[in-house]
Amino acid sequence: MVQCDLCGADENLPYKCHRCGGTYCADHRLPENHSCVGLGDWNDPKGVFDSGFDDSVSNPGASTSSSRLPIDTGPGGPLAYFRGNVTFLVLALMAVTYLLQFVVLATFGGRVHNALFTLDPANPEYVWTWVTSIFAHSPGNLFHVVFNGIVIYFFGPLVERKAGSRNFLLLFLASGVLAGLSQVGLGLLIGQPGNPVLGASGAALAIMGVLTVLNPQLKVLLFFFIPMPLWLLTIGFAVFSVFVMVGGGLGAGGIAHVAHLTGLVIGLAYGEHLRRQGTSIPNQIQFGGGGPGGPGGPGGPGGPGRRF
Repeated sequence: MVQCDLCGADENLPYKCHRCGGTYCADHRLPENHSCVGLGDWNDPKGVFDSGFDDSVSNPGASTSSSRLPIDTGPGGPLAYFRGNVTFLVLALMAVTYLLQFVVLATFGGRVHNALFTLDPANPEYVWTWVTSIFAHSPGNLFHVVFNGIVIYFFGPLVERKAGSRNFLLLFLASGVLAGLSQVGLGLLIGQPGNPVLGASGAALAIMGVLTVLNPQLKVLLFFFIPMPLWLLTIGFAVFSVFVMVGGGLGAGGIAHVAHLTGLVIGLAYGEHLRRQGTSIPNQIQFGGGGPGGPGGPGGPGGPGRRF
């Protein structure tokens, strides 16, 4: 007896999807019924079957407000390639932004760099920095961007596969913006404006929060060699952030603790929303690579791959 990866129902004759590698019951065996990443391979340039593969169809409980937003990742839309691959698009944007920061610093100096990329308590009205600060990272701290990139790379595809590419992108942007604004806003409110905020940590922790709710027993490797369940890592991180913040202030150690906790809370809340829809996460993490058609498999990095 095997459980469906999506709804958890016991199934004597499970269906194993050859595209994403998941195991599903009869109700969720069709690719459009389990938000299969293989839908990105669909070759339908005229959009004849677009509505049949829309996120609102494959995810019946998806928010109607988000489905009305003009972010079309359907097979017939202009962003069709990014269906199932938004995680890797985010990582690419982070890398490009990081390199661009060095160019701007060398060409125009720190003032222009900060005005473009950092959410500064002195200039919160620079609304473009609400978004650019999510993809930007401390130029002198490579660990900052690498750590966030690792979290997003490992956990992002799992959340995107269950929430859908459009909702994943909205989660990433919304949690990143709200995390940064919460850090700046609370600092200004209590008279501790602190340093400018930048980085995808809030959004990365939102992703981790979603997974913590959907599968708290998911095994992760702390520092790549210490095994532990995801719920323990999440609680440990939250307790550490609160402890450091209480002892040293909102930005103790140059870390935006409020932004981290805000992102985590948003992720936990969205994860609970998905859980109530019957969404679940398997105990395995799947990555692109090794699939038919080359290293990335069909559909790019989000295509079929090996399981780890």
